[in-house]
Amino acid sequence: METKWLEDFVSLAETRSFSRSAQLRHVTQPAFSRRIQALEAWAGTDLVDRSSYPTRLTPAGETLYAQSLEMLQALQSTRAMLRGHAAAGKDVIEFAVPHTLAFTFFPAWVSSLREKFGPIKSRLIALNVHDAAMRLVEGGCDVLIAYHHPSQPLQLDSDRYEMVALGEESLAPYCKGDSHGEPIFRLPGRAGHPLPYLGYAPGAYLGRVTELILKEAGTAIHLDRVYETDMAEGLKVMALEGHGIAFLPYSAVKKELRTKRLVPAGGENLSMTMEVRAYREKPLGKESPKGTVQALWSYLASHSSASRYS
Repeated sequence: METKWLEDFVSLAETRSFSRSAQLRHVTQPAFSRRIQALEAWAGTDLVDRSSYPTRLTPAGETLYAQSLEMLQALQSTRAMLRGHAAAGKDVIEFAVPHTLAFTFFPAWVSSLREKFGPIKSRLIALNVHDAAMRLVEGGCDVLIAYHHPSQPLQLDSDRYEMVALGEESLAPYCKGDSHGEPIFRLPGRAGHPLPYLGYAPGAYLGRVTELILKEAGTAIHLDRVYETDMAEGLKVMALEGHGIAFLPYSAVKKELRTKRLVPAGGENLSMTMEVRAYREKPLGKESPKGTVQALWSYLASHSSASRYS
């Protein structure tokens, strides 16, 4: 039995909705349902009355709900004590950051932060967007930094988490430049001769934003997917070798654009602006955050015009 099953079950007991709890737990509804079923298999009895709507707990489920709250609270308290021992005299801020932002945005942002805020000790945990968000939800980091677009919001409960905007990032198509600095592939392509396309793997956050760009292009875009990965840096390397067109964040390619090793691949209305946001769990009702974390958050909030709840 995994503790996240108990957290899922507590969420379901409180929302009475599989779909809402799946959003709050940042998993798909089928995956959420499988985890509840796995908990029921472990318990050896039904915990949820699926014949009612809204969802209700069975008597066994009510018993487990009460016990789950106590067990999770005990685990939280134990973790806080252990972290207190481990962090004594260190005061390291743990950041969960998606891979692309870890390579592009984060290093320059920390440099600017040290100049304006002061020196900080940090630990970077680079993950995909889903796992980075789950790291925050499960209490495994102090701050989550992630992209935000209204079409692809992170499903974080505004009663539990707060956010500040750190800046903006644009996503647009790029490819290798020829000896004259012109794109070797130029959008939109032709129906009989689609352009080689370097795409994100299914489920990748930037892939979903790219799909939205193509959907809203207003004209037919002719692409032939020849390669895919879930990391923008991987697509960038392939684009530099001339393998095709890739939709990349500006911060990932700005150096290559200056030297024209990469150039815009053309096409109108084929870019989209995203926000870069920082999230943290509200300190209300939980142990006080590290002193440096609180000081950093206060600084970020005071310097962000978009500081508000997620």
